[in-house]
Amino acid sequence: MDDNNLPHIVVPAHLPSLQKSIAFVSSCAKAAGFDSKRIREIELCVEEVLVNIFNYAYPGDGGQVTIACGRGAGGNLVVRIQDEGIPFNILSASDPDITANIDERQIGGLGIFFVRQLMDGVEYRREANRNILTLSVKPPAPPERSNRDS
Repeated sequence: MDDNNLPHIVVPAHLPSLQKSIAFVSSCAKAAGFDSKRIREIELCVEEVLVNIFNYAYPGDGGQVTIACGRGAGGNLVVRIQDEGIPFNILSASDPDITANIDERQIGGLGIFFVRQLMDGVEYRREANRNILTLSVKPPAPPERSNRDS
């Protein structure tokens, strides 16, 4: 499937859209053969990104978010999230100091850290006044066959 022609939905950029958005990505991941643990990780990452967009990308007036999901190059699951909000490159955010005492840690940044840790690929670009964030997840490994199956 061409990466640019993935199935997609367009939702208003506000928190009531979160459930529909997560359900769309979850069904896509399930159809791609991911187990429930990996689907929860994908959902967590997409939720983190969307909540940030919903809360910060559109000060004042709201906007829209386009979420595309499907198989991309190499069989990877691709989740592409686009918005026309304030430019924000998730890759430019510094990692939080996870070794610091909880009372000394800076607020924020942990969710983005988890996204970068849990996804196999994270790419950002700004194009035509749009933030385009692409998350990719390697396909699940096929089940191992035992010698008795041969």
